[in-house]
Amino acid sequence: MNTIARNEEEQSGNRYSIDFSSSWKNGRRLPLNERINMFHVSMQKQNKEEQHLYMREIKSATDRTVTAVDATGNEREMLMFGSNNYLGLANHPHIKETVKKAINKYGVGIAGPPLLNGYSSLMKELEKRLSKLKGTEDTMIFTSGYNANLGLLYGLCTPHDLIIADEYNHASFFDGVKLLRGKCITFEHNNINQLENFLKTHKTDGDLFVAVEGVYSMDGDIAPLDKIIPLAQQHNAFTIIDDAHGTGVLGFNGEGAMEELRLKWSNEIIMGTFSKAFAVNGGFISGSREVIEYLRFMARTYMFSASLPPVTIAAVLAGIDVIENEPWRRVQLKNNVSFLARKLKRFGITTPPQAGIISLNVPKEANIRKMANDFNREGIFLNAIEFPAVPANKQRFRISISANHTNDDLKKLVNTIELVWYKHNIICND
Repeated sequence: MNTIARNEEEQSGNRYSIDFSSSWKNGRRLPLNERINMFHVSMQKQNKEEQHLYMREIKSATDRTVTAVDATGNEREMLMFGSNNYLGLANHPHIKETVKKAINKYGVGIAGPPLLNGYSSLMKELEKRLSKLKGTEDTMIFTSGYNANLGLLYGLCTPHDLIIADEYNHASFFDGVKLLRGKCITFEHNNINQLENFLKTHKTDGDLFVAVEGVYSMDGDIAPLDKIIPLAQQHNAFTIIDDAHGTGVLGFNGEGAMEELRLKWSNEIIMGTFSKAFAVNGGFISGSREVIEYLRFMARTYMFSASLPPVTIAAVLAGIDVIENEPWRRVQLKNNVSFLARKLKRFGITTPPQAGIISLNVPKEANIRKMANDFNREGIFLNAIEFPAVPANKQRFRISISANHTNDDLKKLVNTIELVWYKHNIICND
């Protein structure tokens, strides 16, 4: 895919389980009441179990297991393979104790944006520690990773600039392009030759940006940054790296995808979130001191959003403590991923996993919702990724792995996958 302007449905990064393509007529969306009616009609066609595949109620802390409410309304313990809690920090005792102390000292909120009354001493400390972790000069904190992407693009880019982006970039990135009304060309996923061709042949009267992710969320593969960054530098392009799924997970020190590939920060603009390895909410941008200071005044999602509450910032600070002091968690996560990759290879892994994500292909003709219900019945909490979130021939189950998962947990998952595949007559590779 290499288009300057995507249509509105593509740019929206649709992540719903219902196909709303018929809600458009003659290039225009149907009136709101008609769209709402279409939505409810579609929902009524689903049985109770299918409706329960989303918005599943969890009634416990998130860990290797959770207590969830099933389709019958009963509570049951399930193995959690649907959370981005890669390092097991969501229920870590050090983090919980740190948050309790932060509540006693700072209260629960701050009620204002960073530029006014919302810049706390905890936020200042977190910016310094994140800059050290990522090897950059400075960092700024956003209320979400989504807002970080929107603020970054709207703050740095203009409609005269050209952005060359990997087609698998996150929906929030393309929403930022849409908000900006910017010019964006997408190159085929991790296709360095096509990226190089675009850099050579597409000229702009503004600035040039190359935007990729460190780890791609649907397949779990790493961008070849060791090739992308030099290419961008060669063509005087700014490199933007969304390292949401790499931060804390990859590299000897948990710096992320760049450290994993033995790269040192030069002048890249790095975005990340706290909703993955840190298991809370929030986002950040790290880069040069000049770029970050500029963005503090130009990123609207930073200027016009109240700061994260001190308790969340305290949780991230404590998470950095764990990343620094318990490196065995990254080792254990990699061991768990390697174990599952070997065991699941014959089931159709979309790509060799390199972080905490494994995706299993599901044939187009298979009923992925019935398969998801089977996982639920077997006590496996797993996320089904179906059309239109991905193309119909690329539907999959996305497995998120934690350092807290035990060998027995992983074996239970493998045995259940084997059971579900057999039940649905899906032939595995030998």
